[in-house]
Amino acid sequence: MKTVLLIGLGRFGLHAAQQLSRMGHEVMAVDINEERVNQALPFVTAAQIGDSTNEGFLRSLGVDNYDLCLVAIGKDFQSSLETTSLLKELGARQVVSRSEQDVQSKFLLRNGANEVVYPEKQMAKWTAIRYTSNHILDYIELDDTHSIFEVSVPKAWIGLTIGKLDIRRKFGINIIAYRKDGKLSVTVLPDMVLTYDMSLMVVGEYKALHKCFHI
Repeated sequence: MKTVLLIGLGRFGLHAAQQLSRMGHEVMAVDINEERVNQALPFVTAAQIGDSTNEGFLRSLGVDNYDLCLVAIGKDFQSSLETTSLLKELGARQVVSRSEQDVQSKFLLRNGANEVVYPEKQMAKWTAIRYTSNHILDYIELDDTHSIFEVSVPKAWIGLTIGKLDIRRKFGINIIAYRKDGKLSVTVLPDMVLTYDMSLMVVGEYKALHKCFHI
């Protein structure tokens, strides 16, 4: 369990609050808008109405006591930048800030953010990959060159074993798990026969995955 200071309770911030709560983390939520704070109350440990660009207000929150400070401010980039900078000045251990553009990311990183996230950009990429490929069921980007895909078993693979396919040697791709009847298993054996009702979790370089599965 971690302690999280979540600043900004728009759509992204509220969803983050809900997910953090499900994961069992302690969340202090902050927004300048009272209505947004009230919406978040069922999902967080505590909440306050306040201006995160006010140094005195931020100092009163004891930002250096949190494992993570998440700046989820969306439209007001100036406030996001000022908040990020103040958090770092006040001794925040880790600051992760939301960004909508590459140029914003550069400024945030220069002014105190340890990392930035691109919710819209990342979701747009996921949507494009997921819904333009009939056999791609899910997608996780690990870094600029590596990804994990959940794929339906290609027709040409049905009835063959993992060992017979040998995609590790051919493409540099590893099958790390499979799903069948809604259940996930990480026990992947060379003699396992692939069937039409299975999906595979595969990891590798994006270019190799693209070539193997014709993405």
